[in-house]
Amino acid sequence: MSRVKIAVLASGGGTNLQALIDARDAGTLRSGELALVVASKSSAYALERARSAGIETVVVPRKKFGSREEFTHEIVRVLSEHGIGLVILAGFLYILSPEFVANYRNRVINVHPALIPAFSGEGCYGLHVHEMALARGVKVTGATVHFVNEETDGGPIILQKAVAVENGDTPETLQLRVMQQAEWKLLPEAAELFCAGRLRIEDGRVSILPE
Repeated sequence: MSRVKIAVLASGGGTNLQALIDARDAGTLRSGELALVVASKSSAYALERARSAGIETVVVPRKKFGSREEFTHEIVRVLSEHGIGLVILAGFLYILSPEFVANYRNRVINVHPALIPAFSGEGCYGLHVHEMALARGVKVTGATVHFVNEETDGGPIILQKAVAVENGDTPETLQLRVMQQAEWKLLPEAAELFCAGRLRIEDGRVSILPE
């Protein structure tokens, strides 16, 4: 059985990409092949991580395209050219046009640094999410891996993991704990479940099939 080709879209440091690379090297991500990393700028450190891991890279600079539609069309073209079966958004800073979801429906997953539906939707990304969690005074936060659809953070949920908020937390310390305890574990697990054909979507809900 051939492995599913995975593309990772990134804009920054690529820590979630590194978690996928580590899972591949450990043998826990075995049903998918990390085939491509697409970055929105040539300075993204995710590109260095990819090259060090022997993964092909492509840069599609956002500033080169006059519209979101043109930018999206080029990314879809690159993904199609490489025969990609699963797209993972890993710190990708741009919301793509509807063409993206139309071409890869139920084949795009994203990791969000909160327990959706809490602290999710427009404007909820990166450190902002942890600032909001601390401002609200929640005792538990976490991360969610979900399929991507037309609604920001609104696609079917695949996996979630809770993480405790500790006294004295700053947005930065909370962000790191959520990444270490949740994001870096959930994302490779969800990728393996997808590539192994163990995810089924019915009525907007995801069920995990037994091995």
